[in-house]
Amino acid sequence: MTLPIDMVSDVVCPWCFIGKRRLEKAIALRPDIAVEVHFRPYFLNPWVPREGMSRTEYLTAKFGSPERYRAVGQRVASTAAAEGLTYKPDKIVRQPNTLDCHRLILWAGESGAAMKQQLMELYFAEGGDLSNRDVLVEAASSCGLDCDLVRRRLAGGDDVERVEREADSAKETGIDGVPCFIIGGFLAVQGAQSPEYLAQAIDRAAAEYAKRPAAE
Repeated sequence: MTLPIDMVSDVVCPWCFIGKRRLEKAIALRPDIAVEVHFRPYFLNPWVPREGMSRTEYLTAKFGSPERYRAVGQRVASTAAAEGLTYKPDKIVRQPNTLDCHRLILWAGESGAAMKQQLMELYFAEGGDLSNRDVLVEAASSCGLDCDLVRRRLAGGDDVERVEREADSAKETGIDGVPCFIIGGFLAVQGAQSPEYLAQAIDRAAAEYAKRPAAE
């Protein structure tokens, strides 16, 4: 039995960055439970234009000013550091629309986890501009994707509708904040919960999931 786990998240959500690491730790706490993680798209800021916008303009629109976000950002950075992650909000100068990031994760297939991690680390640790196609192509290449093919696909409309449809579907099912973990297709856990909490949720879902084939 392999337990499916859907992580609904966005690559520019710092709590999703933290939540992904905590999910990995939770899975490590339950080595006897086989899981398969799928990353589902979500647009944290669907109003950001496709070409992105300045970080200053974004923080002003969302929080009132960059200064108002500074204390929040530092608290989140401290939480990330406790998980072995680096978040340097002052390095980010461009706020991207993440449609193309989600396309890359989809195209990466079985390497989707590595692709997602690469994009998040570029953004949170290095302040990488994820609205820059060259940055995206380089990130894809580092995860084993073909540079020329990725560049051509990004220039076209491949899977744009699919990603938008999946992101819309998440909101239509009532997901209004991320990360959200859907374990076994029925147990939803909202927020970047602790590894221990997530491990317990995996236990509950696995026990219920194991009963399903026998009941059919």
